[in-house]
Amino acid sequence: MADMQYKSAPREFFENLAEKIKKKWRAFCAMLRHGNVRVACSMLIMGTGQMMYRQWAKGALYLLVQAGFIVYLVLTGARDFFGLFTLGSVEANPWYGIEGDNSVIMLITGILSVIVMVIYVSLYIANVRGIYATQLRVEAGKKPATFRQDVAQMFDRKFYRTVLFLPVIGVCIFNVLPIVFMILIAFTNYGGDIVPPKLVDWVGFENFGKLVAVGEYTTTFFKILGWNILWAVASTAINYFGGLALALLLNKKCVKGKVFWRFFPILAYAIPGFITMLGFKYMFANGGPINYYITQGGGSAIFFLGANSTWPARLIGLMVNAWISIPSSMLLATGILSNANKDQYEAARIDGANAFQQFWYLTLPFVVFATTPVILSQFIGNFNNFGVFYFLRSDVSSSAGYVLANDTDLLINWLYKMSIDNNYYSIGAAISLIIFIITSVISLVVYIFSPSYRQEETYR
Repeated sequence: MADMQYKSAPREFFENLAEKIKKKWRAFCAMLRHGNVRVACSMLIMGTGQMMYRQWAKGALYLLVQAGFIVYLVLTGARDFFGLFTLGSVEANPWYGIEGDNSVIMLITGILSVIVMVIYVSLYIANVRGIYATQLRVEAGKKPATFRQDVAQMFDRKFYRTVLFLPVIGVCIFNVLPIVFMILIAFTNYGGDIVPPKLVDWVGFENFGKLVAVGEYTTTFFKILGWNILWAVASTAINYFGGLALALLLNKKCVKGKVFWRFFPILAYAIPGFITMLGFKYMFANGGPINYYITQGGGSAIFFLGANSTWPARLIGLMVNAWISIPSSMLLATGILSNANKDQYEAARIDGANAFQQFWYLTLPFVVFATTPVILSQFIGNFNNFGVFYFLRSDVSSSAGYVLANDTDLLINWLYKMSIDNNYYSIGAAISLIIFIITSVISLVVYIFSPSYRQEETYR
């Protein structure tokens, strides 16, 4: 039954989406067919239809919006919009006093112009829908809503729009714009020697070709990608099952001093992560305490974090990450286990189930169901874990066979070195876009196949 629901869920989602699109299209066609002169006037000049219905304040506001948009287009909007496609045509030359175009600024202002246009189109649609709703209201024998009634609605039935308007504008400017800017940079040649005042140009998928096709960075990219996926899977599994094991152990009645054993991991979690990482770096350094005791015992010093210490450094990174992350997983699992159904365990014991069978068939499915979104967030966090190897091996710049990277770098570390340390901004943006695609696809697929999605009714 659950499998049948799962198989039909994606199809049902797309069917609902198609039905909503059809509904919007039918409503638009109805406005075109049945809209009166006032609706046609508002389609041409915003607010005129409202004024014909004597909604003076509302019509004046819409008219002011359209006038302001036209002024914006004339003064700078049109130039900014077309500059998004050209990225400038005149290169600056300080020797000859030529200012030229700044391609990066033109890209940012071009994105901003698109956001302004989207907001204007949204207000334009609201204007047309509003005047058509007024027409239907009048045809039904009612009076057009007054400005006071519209304002009252904005603080009553449509209060969510009033509250969300400014936050949405802020999100568009401070969140959407930088994200879109980063994505678009991946399709330019910005970086290296090509930085303002030189003109930046669109290069399509050339940067991605350098990474995943035959290019100078291809070998490095696939080496780092393979290690990155292994790191994310291994660290997530170690942290999750380590925290779950601690929570199960501390739930045992035979354990004494539970308060202390719960407090100790939390203390390790409370210490800032970079301090912990620097502490471990010192411990495993060539002249650190661990090598000191090895040499005192007659052995030779081990270069745990040296330039050629690939797997020792990787294993130390896994250990450090586990030390930092397991306490949070333990706290999460402890809260989940406190809500487990004790009657199921009692019935399982009566039926002869041993401790492992109870864990495998009762505890683990219940905990995984409740924590799948957390597991995915931990996976994404581990996939993009910049700090561990940055602090542990900051003195190892590159390894043999790698371009501007070492053998423990993750994609996020390589991105940092490419863009910040070496000014290859377009390559760094391409890497970040690939990271986004990989993490989003893996998270979506895992979530769809997880019990949290397929068996939601089972644990209710």
